[in-house]
Amino acid sequence: MAVTPMSSNSRCANPDAVSRRRALVALGAFAVALPAASQPAPTVATPLPGEIQTDLPSARLQGQARLRFYGLHVYDIRLWAPVLLRSDDALRSSAALEIEYARALKGQLIADRSLTEMRRVDDFNATDGERWLARMRELFPDVQAGDRITVVHRPEVGARFHVNGRLVGEVRDALFARLFMGIWLSPRTSEPQLRSALLGSPP
Repeated sequence: MAVTPMSSNSRCANPDAVSRRRALVALGAFAVALPAASQPAPTVATPLPGEIQTDLPSARLQGQARLRFYGLHVYDIRLWAPVLLRSDDALRSSAALEIEYARALKGQLIADRSLTEMRRVDDFNATDGERWLARMRELFPDVQAGDRITVVHRPEVGARFHVNGRLVGEVRDALFARLFMGIWLSPRTSEPQLRSALLGSPP
């Protein structure tokens, strides 16, 4: 999805269009769907987050990356797993993705964009989509700089979500969990360079 630049006249004449454009920017910033640049996150000693230690006590940091959107730092993302994930089995294994935001985003927009990106990974029916979207809107808060959302993938079971280390809920649906993790780890991701940085493999 691309955003068409607007002229200054159109901004002044149509405030609703400006609002829509801002929404698109926020959506794209979360889900890596618009032109962006991913790069390795700064290499620092990163302790295992408490919420991951509880669910995956033997997890180790496999890869990390930073997402920039038109030069703006949007978030850092880290992949934790008990064993080294290979490109071809990343969505069939226990793992956790930790997203640390560098700017404010609306929770509803995070949920909406997530569903769009999940459909990129694979098809699903409308009934499932509506149910998943409603649940994500319940789980995802508005975030500020420094907030973290962590998802723990439990193959054949579902996904557990934590916000700033606190468990906020679970989606007990294996298909949902696979597609959600696939936003970043599937070969069909909209940001293959970010996937490569997380898995430590060529895009």
